[in-house]
Amino acid sequence: MSFHIIRTHRPGHQHPLVFRLTSGFRRFQHRWFQSLKNGQNPLALVIACCDSRVDPVLLTDCRPGDLFVVRNVANLVPPYAPDGGRHGVSAALEYAVKHLCVQDIIVMGHACCGGIHALVSGTEDSAQDEFIGPWVDVARHALEKVHEAMPGADDSDRARACELWNVRLSLDNLLTFPWVKSAVDEGRLSLHGWYFDLQSGELLEYDAEHQVFRPLVGRVHLGSARLGQTASSRRW
Repeated sequence: MSFHIIRTHRPGHQHPLVFRLTSGFRRFQHRWFQSLKNGQNPLALVIACCDSRVDPVLLTDCRPGDLFVVRNVANLVPPYAPDGGRHGVSAALEYAVKHLCVQDIIVMGHACCGGIHALVSGTEDSAQDEFIGPWVDVARHALEKVHEAMPGADDSDRARACELWNVRLSLDNLLTFPWVKSAVDEGRLSLHGWYFDLQSGELLEYDAEHQVFRPLVGRVHLGSARLGQTASSRRW
């Protein structure tokens, strides 16, 4: 089977979104294209959410090619399940670890996550949706942990706690993959849990030894140049 590229020019007004995106693509061509043609050697694998506000490359001010990124609803990592199914996250994880030989994996959660909110509020079972409910149910164990620790809490507090627990759950699920576990045990791979707080601007990191989230980058202070302020640890 062969494909032919047909270059056409349509006179008249171009769709504003297409114009904006193609203008950006042209800037990308001039700045980055030549450096990307001969393969990739990313610094890390990042597993992040689909939310349009939390692009890991933009959040970390990285260049194209720096990060191998997997994005899905609620930054979930399902447990190892070699059952012949179509496992997109697992396939990307396998490629990153076995073929790209990344030395770091970052699970990046975030505040105000729509997928986690659906799980916490019970709206993931909405009759109008087919795929959201079964997918976010991967985080059911995180929600159960929140129910145990925070009985009677309101939905917003439970959602934030579940977002944090979900990062921990995804880290645990990563270790169910035997080739991830062996790479970690042998010191060839490090796992990191991050949480971007969209309300304060903070970036938190999970401290597995003490089971708390600690500030990695402090909150934003409008009108001040001091961005390295620290805050108390979060224990969930």
